[in-house]
Amino acid sequence: MNEDAGPIFRQIAVQLEDAIVDGSLAEESQAPSSNELAAFHRINPATAAKGLNQLVTDGVLYKRRGVGMFVATGAREQLLKRRRSEFAEQYLTPLLLEADKVGITVAEIAAMLRERGGQS
Repeated sequence: MNEDAGPIFRQIAVQLEDAIVDGSLAEESQAPSSNELAAFHRINPATAAKGLNQLVTDGVLYKRRGVGMFVATGAREQLLKRRRSEFAEQYLTPLLLEADKVGITVAEIAAMLRERGGQS
């Protein structure tokens, strides 16, 4: 785990979110248990459980009593929507504010992106 990346439980949650977004942890598949995560990362199982429970609170995972935690239907789309919004807030808003300050139009920004291979 990376000490600079925030609390360990949050890092666990983000890793699982990443796996859901990239498709390696499919919707309705079973998520790793807190004990599995704790053993893999060499952390306290309570810390791993806190990360999992955060995802339950967020509606990304759900519990099946006596079986474990599973990825909720629609979790990938929910995470993509949230991450796109965060991307816009973190990168686009400051970019557009600075572009406005220096007189760069949205069309010019689009041209700059195309020049750098951002056509996807």
